[in-house]
Amino acid sequence: MEFLTVLKSKHDALAAERATALEEMEAATAVAVSEERSALTTAEDAAFIVARNKVDGLDSELAEIAGRIAELETVAARQVSARQVPETFQIMDRAGTADDVDSNVARLSAGEARSMALSTLEKKDTLGLSSEQLDKVERLIRSGSMDLRGDQVARRLLLTESDAYRSAWQKVMTRPNAVLTADESKAMNALDEYRAASLTDTAGGFGVPVLIDPTVILTGQQSLNPFRQIATVKTITNDEWRGVSSAGVTWSFDAEASEVSDDAPTVAQPTITAHRATGFIPYSIEIGGDYVGFANEMAILLAAGLDELEASAFATGTGSAAPYGIITALDANTNVEVALTTDGAFAAVDVRKVWAALPDRAKANATWVMSADVANDISAFGSSYGADSTVDLSGTIDTLKGRPVVISSYFPDFNGATAAQNMLVVGDFSKYYIVDRIGLSIELIPHLFGLTNNRPTGQRGWYAYKRVGADSIDDTAFRLLQQT
Repeated sequence: MEFLTVLKSKHDALAAERATALEEMEAATAVAVSEERSALTTAEDAAFIVARNKVDGLDSELAEIAGRIAELETVAARQVSARQVPETFQIMDRAGTADDVDSNVARLSAGEARSMALSTLEKKDTLGLSSEQLDKVERLIRSGSMDLRGDQVARRLLLTESDAYRSAWQKVMTRPNAVLTADESKAMNALDEYRAASLTDTAGGFGVPVLIDPTVILTGQQSLNPFRQIATVKTITNDEWRGVSSAGVTWSFDAEASEVSDDAPTVAQPTITAHRATGFIPYSIEIGGDYVGFANEMAILLAAGLDELEASAFATGTGSAAPYGIITALDANTNVEVALTTDGAFAAVDVRKVWAALPDRAKANATWVMSADVANDISAFGSSYGADSTVDLSGTIDTLKGRPVVISSYFPDFNGATAAQNMLVVGDFSKYYIVDRIGLSIELIPHLFGLTNNRPTGQRGWYAYKRVGADSIDDTAFRLLQQT
C-alpha cells in the first residue's frame, strides 16, 4: 500500500472517531434538552467535557494529516517547470536516469528536495520497511534545525535510491574493478560530488542507500541493545549536537512593594560529539561471486554489528574517541553515586536505598538498567523484599517500584567481593542522549592477506564507518548503585 493511501485510510478512521465523539457530546446533553434544563448535571457535564476534548484532539490530528495528504497530492500532480526540475527527474521511476540525478539534485531548493524525497518515499512500500521506519525517515526529511537539516537527508535519499545507484553500489561492493554502465557511473559520481560540495561527508567510501542505512532506519524493536528504546535519540547532519539545559527558574515570595529577587536560571550548553565507529566484514571470493539479495543481507549485518558495538559503548563507553556510557558518565559524578549498605553484600535494602536517593522528578519516568545476574539476585530476595516484591523465585524481574527493568549484557555482574564495582543504574533515561550522524559509508578491500606468510587468503572485506555519540545531559536524573 502506498504511503499516501495509508495516510488517507488513517484520516478516514480518525474522521469516523470524531463523528462518534460528536454523537457522545449530543448524548451528554440530550436529557437536559428534553427536560428544558439550563444546566447539566455533574455526570452530564463530565461526559460532555470528555467527548469535547476527544473532538478537539482529533481535530488537531486530522488537520495535520490533511496537510500531509495535500502536500503529497500536490507533489504527485504538479508538472515541474523547466527552470526547476525536469519531469524526467523521478528518481524511483524506471524511466529516470543517472543523468537526471547528476544534473538536478544540487540545484533543488530545500523545499523541492523535501517534496521530491517524500514522493520517492511514497513508492517504497515494497522494501519491507515497517511503518515506524517509514515514519522516521519522513520525520528526518521534514526536520529543520541547527543540528539536523532535513533537506540534506532528502538529497541523500534522492541520490542513493535510484536504480542506477543501487545497481552500482552492489557491483562495487562485491567486485574489485567493477565495470559500471554510464548511468551507474554517473549515479556514483553524483553522490561524491554532492558530498564534497556540501561538506557533509568525506569522499572515498561508497554511501549506503538511505533506506538500508542503519543510521537512518535502525530501530530498537528487534534489537538486543536496550538503550535506543529508553534514551533520547537525536539525528544530526553536522559533527556534534549542541543543546541547552537549565535547572529551571527559582521562584520566591516577596513582600508587597519590595524588590523582586534575582531568579534568573543558570543556562548551560551540553555538547555531544559524534565519534567514528568502524566495522569490518570479511567474506570469501566464492560468496562475492554470486551474492543474491546483497542489499538486504548487508542491512542485517550492518545493523547487527552496530547494535553489538553500541550496546557496549552506551553502557561503559569511555568517552575518549567513543560515546560516554551511562555508567562511565555517572561514575564520574560523586553526587549521584549510592553505596551498598554492606561491602560484599547485596540486599533488598540497597534497592530501596538507591530508589530513595533518586529525585522525585525522575521517578515518574524512571527505568532500571542492570545485568541479568543482578536481576537474578534481586528476584532471589523473594519475600524478604516485602511489599516491593514483584516476582516469585522462579520469575524474572519486569518492574521494581512500579518502573520497568531493562537488562543489558554489558552491565557488570555482582561478584560478591569487597572491591569497588558498579551494580545498576536507575533514572530518567530521556536525559541520556544518543546522537547519530546520518550517513554510513563502506569501502571494499579487494584482497585480505594471511598473517603467516602475507599471502592472499581468497577473501575480500567491507570496511564500514559511521559516527555516533552519547552522554548524560543531566546526571542528577540518575542514581548509580555501587560498592565503593
